[in-house]
Amino acid sequence: AAESGIVKIKTIAARKTDILAALKENSSEVVQPFLMGCGTKEPKITQLCLAAIQRLMSHEVVSEAAAGNIINMLWQLMENGLEELKLLQTVLVLLTTNTVVHDEVLSKAIVLCFRLHFTKDNITNNTAAATVRQVVTVVFERMVAEDERFKGIAEQPPPVQGNTNRRSVSTLRPSAKDAYMLFQDLCQLVNADAPYWLVGMTEMTRTFGLELLESVLNDFPAVFLQHQEFSFLLKERVCPLVIKLFSPNIKFRQGAGAAAPPAPVEKPYFPICMRLLRVVSVLIKHFYSLLVTECEIFLSLLVKFLDGEKPQWLRAVAVESVHRLCVQPHLLCSFCQSYDMKQHSTKVFRDIVNALGSFIQSLFIVPNAGNAAAVSAPAASLEMLDKVEPPSIPEGYAMSVAFSALLDLVRGITSMIERELTTEEEAAAEFRETHPEQEWKPEPVSISFFFSGAHLVWEEMVNASWCGLLAALSLLLDASTDEAATENILKAEMTMASLCGRLGLVTPRDAFITAICKASLPPHYALTVLSSNTSNLSSKGSHTQFLPTQRDNLKPTTVCSQQIQKVFLKACLRVLQSIAEVLTAKNIQCMRTLLNLAHCHGAVLGTSWQLVLATLQHLVWILGLKPAVGGALKPGRAVEGPSTVLTTAVMTDLPVISNILSRLFESSQYLDDVSLHHLINALCSLSLEAMEMAYGNNKEPSLFAVAKLLETGLVNMDRIEILWRPLTGHLLEVCQHPNSRMREWGAEALTALIKAGLSYKHNPPLAQNQRLQLLLLNPLKELSNVLHADIRQKQLECVLQILQSQGDSLGPAWPLVLGVIGAIRNDQGESLIRTAFQCLQLVVTDFLPTMPCTCLQIVVDVAGSFGLQNQELNISLTSIGLLWNISDYFFQRGEAITQELEREEEALQKQALEKGETLNRPFHPAPPFDCLWLCLYAKLGELCVDPRPAVRKSAGQTLFSTIAAHGTLLQQPTWHIVVWKVLFQLLDCVRTSSTTADKEKIESGGGNILIHHSRDTAEKQWAETWVLTLAGVARIFNTRRYLLQQLGDFFEAWEVLLNHIQSAALSKNNEVSLAALKSFQEILQIVTPVKDSDKAGDALAAMGVPPVLIDPLSASGPGRPLVRSDSLVERLTRYNGAELQAPPPGEESALEDSTLWWSAWNTWYRAGTESTRPPSGPAEKLAFIPSQPFLTALIQIFPALYQHIKANFSMDDLKKLGVILHGAVSVPISSDASPFILPSYTEATLTSLQEAVLTALDVLQKAICVGPENLQVMYPAIFEQLLLFVEFSCKPPQYGRVETKHVANAKYNQAEWVALNYVPFAERSLEVVVDLYHKTACHKAVINEKVLQNIIKKTLRMPLGLKYACPSESTWKLAVSSLLKVLSIGLPVARQHASSGKFDTMWPELANAFEDFLFTKSSPPDNLSIQEFQQNESIDVEVVQLISTEILPFANFIPKDFVGQIMAMLNKGSIHSQAPSFTEAEIDVRMREEFSKVCFETLLQFSFSNKVSTPQEGYISRMALSVLLKRAQDVLRRYVEDERLSGRCPLPRQQVTEIIFVLKAISTLMDSLKKTLPENVDGNTWAQVIALYPALVECITCSSSEVSAALKEALGPFKDFMQPPISKVQNGES
Repeated sequence: AAESGIVKIKTIAARKTDILAALKENSSEVVQPFLMGCGTKEPKITQLCLAAIQRLMSHEVVSEAAAGNIINMLWQLMENGLEELKLLQTVLVLLTTNTVVHDEVLSKAIVLCFRLHFTKDNITNNTAAATVRQVVTVVFERMVAEDERFKGIAEQPPPVQGNTNRRSVSTLRPSAKDAYMLFQDLCQLVNADAPYWLVGMTEMTRTFGLELLESVLNDFPAVFLQHQEFSFLLKERVCPLVIKLFSPNIKFRQGAGAAAPPAPVEKPYFPICMRLLRVVSVLIKHFYSLLVTECEIFLSLLVKFLDGEKPQWLRAVAVESVHRLCVQPHLLCSFCQSYDMKQHSTKVFRDIVNALGSFIQSLFIVPNAGNAAAVSAPAASLEMLDKVEPPSIPEGYAMSVAFSALLDLVRGITSMIERELTTEEEAAAEFRETHPEQEWKPEPVSISFFFSGAHLVWEEMVNASWCGLLAALSLLLDASTDEAATENILKAEMTMASLCGRLGLVTPRDAFITAICKASLPPHYALTVLSSNTSNLSSKGSHTQFLPTQRDNLKPTTVCSQQIQKVFLKACLRVLQSIAEVLTAKNIQCMRTLLNLAHCHGAVLGTSWQLVLATLQHLVWILGLKPAVGGALKPGRAVEGPSTVLTTAVMTDLPVISNILSRLFESSQYLDDVSLHHLINALCSLSLEAMEMAYGNNKEPSLFAVAKLLETGLVNMDRIEILWRPLTGHLLEVCQHPNSRMREWGAEALTALIKAGLSYKHNPPLAQNQRLQLLLLNPLKELSNVLHADIRQKQLECVLQILQSQGDSLGPAWPLVLGVIGAIRNDQGESLIRTAFQCLQLVVTDFLPTMPCTCLQIVVDVAGSFGLQNQELNISLTSIGLLWNISDYFFQRGEAITQELEREEEALQKQALEKGETLNRPFHPAPPFDCLWLCLYAKLGELCVDPRPAVRKSAGQTLFSTIAAHGTLLQQPTWHIVVWKVLFQLLDCVRTSSTTADKEKIESGGGNILIHHSRDTAEKQWAETWVLTLAGVARIFNTRRYLLQQLGDFFEAWEVLLNHIQSAALSKNNEVSLAALKSFQEILQIVTPVKDSDKAGDALAAMGVPPVLIDPLSASGPGRPLVRSDSLVERLTRYNGAELQAPPPGEESALEDSTLWWSAWNTWYRAGTESTRPPSGPAEKLAFIPSQPFLTALIQIFPALYQHIKANFSMDDLKKLGVILHGAVSVPISSDASPFILPSYTEATLTSLQEAVLTALDVLQKAICVGPENLQVMYPAIFEQLLLFVEFSCKPPQYGRVETKHVANAKYNQAEWVALNYVPFAERSLEVVVDLYHKTACHKAVINEKVLQNIIKKTLRMPLGLKYACPSESTWKLAVSSLLKVLSIGLPVARQHASSGKFDTMWPELANAFEDFLFTKSSPPDNLSIQEFQQNESIDVEVVQLISTEILPFANFIPKDFVGQIMAMLNKGSIHSQAPSFTEAEIDVRMREEFSKVCFETLLQFSFSNKVSTPQEGYISRMALSVLLKRAQDVLRRYVEDERLSGRCPLPRQQVTEIIFVLKAISTLMDSLKKTLPENVDGNTWAQVIALYPALVECITCSSSEVSAALKEALGPFKDFMQPPISKVQNGES
């Protein structure tokens, strides 16, 4: 056979070109020898033959018949158990190299392999098993190939197969048929039934059958899906089989052996169970769409296998199966669609997820279930095909599988849905771009289902799974200790949260976010936070709690989520500030996930922002991050923060976290408007919580929300309008919080936002978008309502920065900014006011030109309000300076401002007209620019009555300076307002304040500042203000006189001003009253008198220029003196330019306006009367005595005033004047001032007041002198006035009942009031009188009014009478000399007018005056020296000489009585008798010998020498002599007797004096008699003289030497009688 075979081959080789094809035809013959060789059963031969056969097969030269033969041969070999491995190899080669083996042959080959699989030899077994697997694969691969070949040919619709016709495979093609038969038999075998096709099978295991089934199903799903026959097999054979085989596993309960039913229970068998699950996995994976119902059963079974009561291995295998499902999201999606969304179906998808969750949970309950993260999963149990016994499950294995399953589930679902969502969103976006005006609706039908249904499916999937997932993930997260595992869990939670957000499922979204939040915080936070809600999710029994039971619940519900948030926030905040924290790396990891979530998925967070932010806030709190500039959080631990234990790992993460945090809020710029609002709202409510917490304690508050609001605002500046109101509205609330740290940050955030908003380059720019600019600045204004100083400080610092950066471009926002600067109150403290003021200074120095002119008035008001604040004096003063600067600005930019304001005014006027209203503006009728000035003046006016003196002073100076410097800009009618509304109103206020000011002494202010005594009461300080104000107003009246006079009511204004001057002059304050007079002088334009040589003034006056110009203008502003030019012409031209015009010369010139002058006189008179009227009450109540300078000034005004009113000056006026002069002079001086005013007592000088009084009278008398006749009637009145003053020398005037002390006899500091030394004044007055009398003695009025008599009687008599008793010695001496002078003038006049009787009354007065003077009752002072005594005596002698020369010679013109009185006086003087009783002290009184002598001589002269015209005169002189002589006789006699009696004792002193007097008188008499003509001497007289001689001789014996000396003198003259006697007759006769 072999050889024939070889021949055959050779022939083929020779003939045929295609050797292989020919060989194939003849293959049976070629193969035959080898088959026979195999039949020998000889191993070597068999091996060779098999090898040859394989070679043939590999060259595909075996025909069908040959193949059949080969198989049969192999079968025999198998039955004999020879070369088993080679057999298998051969079968494999045969079947794989070609497709010739079919049907029975094929089945035989397959059976052969099966049988070999069940031999005793292990190697053979395994090889056979592999071969079987390969063969089965080959069979199906052939079918696939066949299908490929017949792809294009239309198939006959196969007839429907009934269940019975199992073998009807007629419709299948050959290979398909083989495959069908093979698969059917495999099912039969596994089911332990006989096969239909694989004839000859002896044994079979289920495990192997199941493996084969699984591999077919897994490798060739297309076969089953494309061919109905195969699908039928699946449904009818495979599924029931699987379900049947599962039954022991279902019934089995672990540990239920004791209570088992009597029938034996089959235990679950691991290999079968495991393989079944693999089959199920494949079925579900590939044939779910065919086997929907069956899959529902399988899945339910799977879920059951996960139950805790099942054996561990079973659960492990089940979990692996579930895992296999979890990685197929589309499958899960289908489950959801097919089961969960059908009404009466099992909720498979939900159950799977929940079962996984419960499984994981149960693993935690079982001890030693291990830790998910500790295990890297080993080979899966489902792969342990070689194990018969269930393997021991490694610790944590099940956990790690379940873990992976969960993660894969989440990953799958989310990525799938998100992919679809993204596609949908892109489509929508594209549509919007092309059709911007339409709403997007998915149009195409093909995808319409997809969109409407898909969303529902996705929502259902999420709703079904989220509870279970969340429970499991949370549990895993709690347990996880491995960073990677934690990362995975967190990622799962995050993706779920974001998916829920995108699908709009609020509750699940919030739940997932809450879970991450809980994990981010230290454990005890998580305990308190959310304990009420989500903990239920992790307990097994309540999986349904959050599951929607009705379809309605698919709509997002926010109720639950809001509760969650509320609880969460409250709990967090409760915990926040108490316990020490331990923050682990895991917390940080979670936190980073949370940040990531917020960062990447912020747009879908919606209301969950609250949860996220609350958590971040806690993190920030725990990490001690503090807000830095711009709201970024930087690490920086606060002292009072919670005591956190931070691990080093955490510390290194800090900067990273703070970075991510910042980036998170930066990314808010990519959120859409709605999401952004969610974020802002969440931050606001978080902040509100923080605010609530911060009430009532001083712990560090949480600033997180505020800082982040700031940051969010800053990054969203381009669309700031949409979030500005909620943002700033909330921050304003924060700014009012009582906790300072909280407030401070609220303000920080607000101001930073405002500044950023203003500096941001908006489009359109702010300059063109006023609404936005005002919107941005409005919160700044609102801050003014906050009472806390620190907030105002921030606000003002912000304003300052805005001014510095954007000041030029504020435009219409100026009123708002100025309003903020000006919103200061006194209760706000210095630093605030100082900051606000810096802003104002900046505005005034830099920005006045850039702001609209309508804002200038606001600037004035604001500056004024700084002046009025009372916290910081320097600011008040500086702000007044600012007002001056502002006025300067007005002055310089006057024209521009006027134009702009007038334009504005027109616009306003138009509006007002349209509305039918009147224009309401301060000082309305005046033009707008003038109104600006008036506002400025009004503000300064307010400041002029500020309670603080320094402010008043400064404001006053500024007010008057501005009016003076810039008043020319005002229009004439405006001056009316200035005078009445500004100046007079100010004067009224100041007057009122001054008169009501407190008289209490102010203690030194501010510690070490000493207050001068002249300012140490409020009253004195107000006095200064009054002075300044009055002076200022007067100066304006003076410098603007001509302008003012053209106003209609100048006279009224003049009266008001005079009234003010009067009330000031009468104020009880010396400073004010004196200043009032100065102002009075100023408005009367009383200039210092010009010397005659200066005629320029007169020249000017002639031209009609007021004298004021002769005084340089003093009314220029501070620091701006007007240039003083000496060229008169220049000054004139400047004057004419500056004022309106100088009035024309002539009568109507105001200065000549007599009504004004008389008005001034009345004021002067009232002021003078009031101020000099002595007080009427008792001295204690004495209120006020005017000062000397005041009175001096007052009186000094009169002469100038008089020049203008002399024309009508009447006697009444003169009397009024007299009263004032007298009053003024009689006012005493206060003891404090006396050293400065009083001359030292010995100097005879006048005070300036007295000078002034005399000057006033002098001016009057000179005016009378040169005036018309009728004025001369005033002379007597002037005399009267002067004579009153003269009396002061001896009788100083009383001032009411004021007790005054004299400086001479009192230390003046003890007396309150000191009387002046009036002597010099009186004496000067006396001199004036004498002078005046000299001039006017002959005037009729002087004679008629008996001036001479008055001079003698009223004035001179008193000092003459007092003589030594006068206060001053000079007085009586002056009086005497004046008397002599007056008499020398007056007596001739008196004699001349003797007949008229006008002088009759004078003579007795004169006699009395002589009498009083020559025989004074006062004794000379003890210390008078001899020379002085002799001088005084010589004065007496002069008087006697006057009598002898001027009076006695003219006795016939003089009344007799007077002459008699004179003679009696002379007689008295010549006798010079002493009073009868002498005291010791008076004995020393010197004798006026010279005087006596002169008297005696005068007496004798007029007794003897004259031809006695009347007997009476002779009688007087004779009688006088005899009295004298008789008295001398008596004295001598008595002396001699007493001397004799007294013996040795000396006589009393007075008696000795007396005798000496008498002796001297005798000698005088003798001398007189000698000088007299003898015929004039009476004879008796001689007799009496001679009779004295004996008596004189008697005295010679006296012992006193003085008497002896006098006696010697007296005896001397008697020698003249020693002559021879002549006839008696002759003697007696005569």
